[in-house]
Amino acid sequence: MKNKGLLIVLSGPSGAGKGTLCKELLNRENFWLSVSATTRTPRKGEVPGKSYYYLSKDEFKNRILNDDFLEYAEVYGNFYGTPKSSVIERLENGEDVILEIDIQGALKVKDNYPEGVFIFILPPSMEELKNRIIGRGSETAESLVTRFKAAYREINYVSKYNYAVINDTIDEAVIKIESIIAAERCRVDRIKDKILNSKEDLIHEQFND
Repeated sequence: MKNKGLLIVLSGPSGAGKGTLCKELLNRENFWLSVSATTRTPRKGEVPGKSYYYLSKDEFKNRILNDDFLEYAEVYGNFYGTPKSSVIERLENGEDVILEIDIQGALKVKDNYPEGVFIFILPPSMEELKNRIIGRGSETAESLVTRFKAAYREINYVSKYNYAVINDTIDEAVIKIESIIAAERCRVDRIKDKILNSKEDLIHEQFND
């Protein structure tokens, strides 16, 4: 019997570096990245179907009614959601799936799929977080204040996650995430079928001897 793949969820406050870490993980590991749907407008350099599926609010609401999302949330006036069928199908086929989503969405996924691996990405400091958000060059003065205030609130949710990783340097943060994933792959409850098969093989060999 094939073991299910791991559902790895990365989230944290805006500007913590989730996207950068996710890209680096995909370069190093054989994960399938779930592409989220959103109603927000694309940022410079984003590619439809690769960065996000960009939907109108009416399209998004219709998909909610059809139960097409593993989770969805409204963030800063826009909707974000994770398409359900493609994620579940790949997990059932034994593939590891990575989600890079906001905190609201991550907590909903945890309710619906508690066996996932939930990792909270933290900035090295709030000052560095502010600098990263400003460095995007995509925020107005008003939205910058909104995001920074939200970050203070969002950090309080770290206790609801399985793990927390401080994104001080990309390499160090990725190594920590890879270590978490390696440990999760060795958990007894995840590989109990393999353990049972190994036990049966050992008993069979002993009797044959």
